[in-house]
Amino acid sequence: MMTRLLSENSKWNKIFVLIIASTIAVSCGSSKNVASKKSGSKTVTKTENLRNLDSKFDGKVSKSISSILKDAEKYIGTPYKFGGNTSSGFDCSGFTVKVFDENDFKLPRRSSDQAEAGNKIDINEVKPGDLLFFATAGGSRVSHVGIVHDIGNDGEVKFIHASTSKGVIISSLNEKYWNKAYLHARRVL
Repeated sequence: MMTRLLSENSKWNKIFVLIIASTIAVSCGSSKNVASKKSGSKTVTKTENLRNLDSKFDGKVSKSISSILKDAEKYIGTPYKFGGNTSSGFDCSGFTVKVFDENDFKLPRRSSDQAEAGNKIDINEVKPGDLLFFATAGGSRVSHVGIVHDIGNDGEVKFIHASTSKGVIISSLNEKYWNKAYLHARRVL
């Protein structure tokens, strides 16, 4: 009887672990390759640099945005943790919530809800402090969020986020994976 109960417990533990692993794989920047999106029968591929060099960003950052970026940078290297929102580990939306909260700005907890906050903006209008949203499992469902960190003279958009594989890092929208997964940007400040 005891052996049977342990066997049943083990079975449920394996199922639980499988469910958690599956959830992590589709949230906050899975490391799987993302295929090109299709529109009807025509394949659509995003350009290497989504941002136009004629952007409106003048290179100046307000004191409040500078403070948000400084707080975000202090977490670089913090590991990824599903459901995490502390310095011991973050998921993508937990990271954005923590950083904005430290600066007295409240964001919804889930990345899909954050994707509805503030105002949607064109990639050519993004500036540091704006939020970028991604579909890391393909399709158009928001599953990842990052904070615009800086914009290079060549228009390259860099963002800080909690990735599942490397924890809190700075990535580039020019990277093929992020370029293909990119959905839209929002200004919440």
